[in-house]
Formats: sequence, structure tokens, C-alpha cells
Amino acid sequence: MDEFFPAAVYILCFITSSACAFLLGRSYRSSGARLLLWSAACFVFLAANNLFLVLDLLVFPDANLRIARLLTALAAVAVLIVGFIWDAETE
Repeated sequence: MDEFFPAAVYILCFITSSACAFLLGRSYRSSGARLLLWSAACFVFLAANNLFLVLDLLVFPDANLRIARLLTALAAVAVLIVGFIWDAETE
């Protein structure tokens, strides 16, 4: 029972970030607002980060996917910051 709750939280975080990426991408397609595009890309990387977390801690506990998790988190933040800067320069 002790291992169920962390696993459930990790999987729910992956599902939530994937749903956010999908909804932001769909909103971008309908409105064309570039901030939605950058936010969707950020959440794609965050979903990948959560997927690596699930794989690292639950599926392959002997493997070390910490570097992959850190790189996807860095990519998520970098994409969002670049998007903010790029949109601020075009206005």
C-alpha cells in the first residue's frame, strides 16, 4: 500500500501534463496565439520529464534516468523562456 500512492501520483502527473500539452496545442491551433504554442511545447517536455520519472522509479528502478529527467526539465523551461523573449521582441 505504501508504494501505491507515489506511483499513482507519478502517473497522474504524467497524465495531467500530457492533457495540458494537448489542450494548449488544440487552443493554439484554433486561435493562433504564439504564447499557447510555447506553453504547449513546454508541457510536452514536462510530460516527457514525468514519463522519465515513471520509467526511472517504477519500471526500471535499477536504471538511472536522472540526467534525462534533468535535461527534459531544462528543455521545458528553456522553451518557455525563449518563447517569452521572442514574443516580447516581436511586439
